[in-house]
Amino acid sequence: MIEYPVSFVALPIGNREDITRRALDVLQGVDCVCCEDTRNTGMLLSHYGIRKPLLSLHEHNESSRAPEVAARALAGERFAVVSDAGMPGVSDPGYRLIQELKARGVAFTVLPGPSAVVTALVGSGLPSDAFFFGGFLPVKSGKKGTVLQQALAASHTSIFYESPYRIVKSVKAVAEMDPDAPICVARELTKVFETYHRGTAAEILAEFEKQPPKGEIVLLIGGTNAPRKNGA
Repeated sequence: MIEYPVSFVALPIGNREDITRRALDVLQGVDCVCCEDTRNTGMLLSHYGIRKPLLSLHEHNESSRAPEVAARALAGERFAVVSDAGMPGVSDPGYRLIQELKARGVAFTVLPGPSAVVTALVGSGLPSDAFFFGGFLPVKSGKKGTVLQQALAASHTSIFYESPYRIVKSVKAVAEMDPDAPICVARELTKVFETYHRGTAAEILAEFEKQPPKGEIVLLIGGTNAPRKNGA
């Protein structure tokens, strides 16, 4: 039974089997699925034998699409909102739609599920009692440097998404600031080639200069003022 006009549904970040039974029930029961890429979502739904109309909702059209979805929800349609992977609204489309739903009084709910942030945090071996998620690292070196300096000085673990084309430069920047800083680069989480690169910034840089990593990447930095063990 679909209790809310709009449900924000977390999808697997890699391994399709990580989807929840509740997510499948909601996806099966709604009238329409809003998604970043209709091809990607279509393949996932097809894998589970679900056929639903798909409506694109991505960073370039979310502002114009949100009023349409809200109006249709008020008229009685039921929607599931998904991103290509993980939780919609977290470094993915969804925030603007939520603001539109709130403004129009449209009820919505959020279904928990796979998260690259939490998965990488636990797998990194860095302190996990407190953490900061900063989304994607800035592209410009000046802004990136400021963010990395703040991460190094923090009393918690900092987590960022980064492009495989920029990760070596980002690790090098950390190593130049503090070569002994504990970091982890988690790549291709829950997929066949899932790998955690754990060590000091200098050690990871030396590894990556020989063989740069590929795939989807999460960079974690242990702050110099962070406890070395939970509860310490």
